[in-house]
Amino acid sequence: MLTLTDNARQAVQDLATQANLPDDGGLRIAAAEENPGDFNLALVTEHKPSDEVIDLGTTKVFVEETTAASLNDLALDAQPAGESISFSLAPQQA
Repeated sequence: MLTLTDNARQAVQDLATQANLPDDGGLRIAAAEENPGDFNLALVTEHKPSDEVIDLGTTKVFVEETTAASLNDLALDAQPAGESISFSLAPQQA
């Protein structure tokens, strides 16, 4: 299952709070249809029934069912990028 670094957890929680998402909302990760191998991240008010749900306590990350397998051994990280946040994927640390 995809994991999140502490930076990514905080970034997702901050974004969800700033967007005033409901309790069922969170960050959704899905394959980018226009660029195979890339992923789209979007704040959503609820997950799709087939999404894998990663509960962060105060918010959630939803991973599209067909995307979950390709992210299985990866960790989502986040770093400030000017006035925005840059997310990246890296192998999970053992």
